[in-house]
Amino acid sequence: MILIIKLLVNTLAVFLTAQILPGVAISDLKTALLVAIVLAGINMFIKPIIVIFTLPINVLTLGLFTFFINGFVILLASKIVDGFNVPNFWHAMLFALVLSFMNSVLVWIVK
Repeated sequence: MILIIKLLVNTLAVFLTAQILPGVAISDLKTALLVAIVLAGINMFIKPIIVIFTLPINVLTLGLFTFFINGFVILLASKIVDGFNVPNFWHAMLFALVLSFMNSVLVWIVK
């Protein structure tokens, strides 16, 4: 049950973030749910591998390189899901940053 609530909160965060940011387009709420599922899968399986491979750069930048990894994850999700369009890498980084903030606020509201 908690997993479903987290998924719905993440879906709402994805949808609201796409509505707030100019240039980022999402077609409907169903696409937002699909983006949330794809992001969860990428964050679970692919992102840890990328973080391990980029560990030296991450240590040198004191963890700031993780923002670039998050932008890459958003771009990858936009390539996988039809109906979710992020125009470039900088929009993806901004989307990841706002999505993280929006998700935190929504989780705080739900609790």
